Amino acid sequence: MSPPDPNDFDPEAPEEREIGREMVDQSTGLGSVMAHFYRGEMDRETTWRQRLDETTKWAVTVIAAILTYAFSSSGASHAVLLAGMAVVAMFLGIEARRYQDYDVYRARVRMLQENLFANALDPSAGVEHHDWRTELSEDLRNPTLKIPYRNALSRRLRRVYLPVLAVLLAAWLFRIAVLPSGQSILEAAALGRLPGLVVIGVVGLFYLAAFGLVLWPQKRYAKGEFDEADYGGWKETD
Repeated sequence: MSPPDPNDFDPEAPEEREIGREMVDQSTGLGSVMAHFYRGEMDRETTWRQRLDETTKWAVTVIAAILTYAFSSSGASHAVLLAGMAVVAMFLGIEARRYQDYDVYRARVRMLQENLFANALDPSAGVEHHDWRTELSEDLRNPTLKIPYRNALSRRLRRVYLPVLAVLLAAWLFRIAVLPSGQSILEAAALGRLPGLVVIGVVGLFYLAAFGLVLWPQKRYAKGEFDEADYGGWKETD
């Protein structure tokens, strides 16, 4: 019987299940393939990160223009600030959807970094997730979003849009409470035939919903963006 070929690679063999060690110990084409795959996933992650930044940049630019116009003269209607809140909500919805796509590639990149490249540099430390190859393979066969839309909304609100909404709220309250002369807050908040109490109620419900979305307990499905405490697993559970 001829001796086994040292270049043969059995992915089911226990000693070969940690692909990082195999990449270091042997010179195979698999290492080159994984390097190109990692570079491709990193490029996708970077592209979606830039798309997130573009959405945020446009939102901030539009809000700055709205604030400038709202306070350019005392005769400007406070409705423009309400329109600004609606614009922020629109940009938030777009960015949350983009964040879901960004999170897919970010999670793959972190999986490779933790279990492939880190293990290749120091095989003695082992891998972070013993079934990482199975999980990554399944994710490539059946790509799925790893973070629910509500969670994506909450995260983008907390990181970017809640402070912008707070600025708009402060500007709107100042606009209806301080600038009008000889009018009560309810009178100043009215929009045409729509009573001021209704307008204030709608704005209040909108902000309560935003704060509730941020503070509502969530199950973690994917790793945090820059939160060290979130780097505990591919898919966290309760």
